[in-house]
Amino acid sequence: RLTTHQKRIKSMQIENVKEKAHKLLNNLPDSATWEDLMYRIYVREAIEAGLKDSDQGKTVDVTEVRKKFGLSA
Repeated sequence: RLTTHQKRIKSMQIENVKEKAHKLLNNLPDSATWEDLMYRIYVREAIEAGLKDSDQGKTVDVTEVRKKFGLSA
């Protein structure tokens, strides 16, 4: 049985790049700049990459990261 997260990823994979681009464009305000569009594309790619890494178990516990950088838990 798929989790909600896995269903969301499967749905994103089904959409093609063109459909995703249209959605990004349609959600931008009329006053958007090229920089705004590029930022949204960057964020979208980063989120998708992070979700993929999470699904593949390629994550590090926040406690380990804090310890590595000398931050309090």
